[in-house]
Amino acid sequence: MKIIKTAVSAALAAAVSFSAQAAEVEVLHWWTSGGEAASAAELKRMLEERGHTWKDFAVAGGGGESAMTVLKTRVVSGNAPTAAQIKGPSIQEWGDEGVLADIDELAEAEGWDDLLPEVVAEAMKYDGHYVAVPVNVHRVNWLWSNPEVFEKAGAELPTTWDEFFVAADKIKAAGFTALAHGGQPWQDATTFEAVALGVGGTDFYTKAFVDLDADALSGETMVKVLETYRKTRQYTDAGAPGRDWNLATAMVINGEAAMQIMGDWAKGEFTAAGKVPGKDYVCSAAPGTLDAFTFNIDSFVMFALDGEDASEGQADLASTILSPAFQEVFNLNKGSIPARLNLPMDKFDDCAKLSGADFVATAETGKLVPSMAHGMSTFSSVQGAIFDVVTEFYNDESISAEAAARKMLSAVQSAQ
Repeated sequence: MKIIKTAVSAALAAAVSFSAQAAEVEVLHWWTSGGEAASAAELKRMLEERGHTWKDFAVAGGGGESAMTVLKTRVVSGNAPTAAQIKGPSIQEWGDEGVLADIDELAEAEGWDDLLPEVVAEAMKYDGHYVAVPVNVHRVNWLWSNPEVFEKAGAELPTTWDEFFVAADKIKAAGFTALAHGGQPWQDATTFEAVALGVGGTDFYTKAFVDLDADALSGETMVKVLETYRKTRQYTDAGAPGRDWNLATAMVINGEAAMQIMGDWAKGEFTAAGKVPGKDYVCSAAPGTLDAFTFNIDSFVMFALDGEDASEGQADLASTILSPAFQEVFNLNKGSIPARLNLPMDKFDDCAKLSGADFVATAETGKLVPSMAHGMSTFSSVQGAIFDVVTEFYNDESISAEAAARKMLSAVQSAQ
């Protein structure tokens, strides 16, 4: 057991204010633009209401790569921040370093095991102990569609991959781009995992991208997934290579393209353009994934620090992050949904309400699965190996699906 038990006050059980004394709470994050920055300011305000001082440690860069470089330097030098924005299996990697704080006492006092789906709770733990708190849930397996383009093409919104290709043929024949795409490795992987989920189902998806099962990675189902995935390429446009995701979203917004497969952050682009869900655009599960949910979660990890005040500052920070008030305001700003189960969604739009309902439903059925493309299911080395195989296969017609499946297995095994 390498995480460190912190001296959190017994006042935790009272679930009011957990502060016995004020602390300087240094928070590393990359919420530096738009709604994210507004949310960081709100978290600061809420924490300061509990008597603490917020020390901002913002590092620009949407993916967090720069922030992680800075964090490693700080931790190695023995000067870790109070908390840092870290997600997925990276939490386990930091746990292995023996630098994380155990926040079980707070989690037990607030009933986190009941507030969070089991798969989300487990992602916040190291060696069975809570070390992190979730901020939000992004649904990745969304299909964003322009209903006007569908109407002009005489096509129906697809719910399966067979239906997708029927609709795509009609849309292409009508002179539109059927699938808006940005040819970047992470976007390739986002589409690929949606195909894998839709073609293979959640059991296959979990075996392949969570368990890294050899038969799943290289077998007949993976071959079918790869063949289906490559077929989507003929429905993109010549400008796809290297295109940023938001520019692909703009193609759907502007009526140049009919569909895009992308996480719910795409909704922010529609909102900024003044578009209304259900009227100007449609949000639906990617083909074949109606009863499944691939998640990407932002979370904050607590680092082991000396002093009771530091521990209590961490407890109050974690408690504030998971509070209904912050979960609501952050996710309204971000376009995601609360990580807490059954939080009222009255203020959210129809897409978020659908996402929230599916989040609850899939948590109960076991079809809530971590996104491979967004770093939730595997370590970064394995994810990178999958990215390389997927993008190479997508762009090189000479590689057979069978060869790509074998190469995927080999690459994953080498990366472990």
